[in-house]
Amino acid sequence: MSIQTVARRYASAMADVALERGEGKEVQQELREWSELLQANANLQEVFRNPTIPLDKKRAVLGKLIERGKPAPITANFLKVLLQNQRLTDLPDINRKLAEILDERAGMVAAKVTTARPVPQSSQDALKEKLTSVTRKKVRVDFEQDPELIGGLVTRIGSTIYDGSVRNNLQQIKEKMAG
Repeated sequence: MSIQTVARRYASAMADVALERGEGKEVQQELREWSELLQANANLQEVFRNPTIPLDKKRAVLGKLIERGKPAPITANFLKVLLQNQRLTDLPDINRKLAEILDERAGMVAAKVTTARPVPQSSQDALKEKLTSVTRKKVRVDFEQDPELIGGLVTRIGSTIYDGSVRNNLQQIKEKMAG
């Protein structure tokens, strides 16, 4: 079974429980923090990944981390389930899928806009309105910068990419001239 399938199953189950309790965003934030903790600490990754370390010792490590971090009960239980099923190291993928599912259920889509230079707030707001009208959904826009674009912008919504960058236009002209 692919990691994407596994992540979708766990994320969907977590979304069901979290939304039922009205704790969707809180749980998402806590799981993001846990994921960052695990990714930043190679020793923890090794402990939870290593099949030669007994499950009881892994539970004890996770228990101490939960004790110190004091996550909500729903988050703590989810982390324990992931550990039990040897999926704790898949938390980053599960988090990404959870964010998608929560956005989808809220009628929202995520857009990533990459520009060559900083974009003024008024232009960000106008672009967000335009994307909302195009998608007919609420849009959460994340802005990034990439000086290699030269100018213009690249917008990604799901698997759709709108590339209006100067770099792309120059590349198309180059290809036409090359024949």
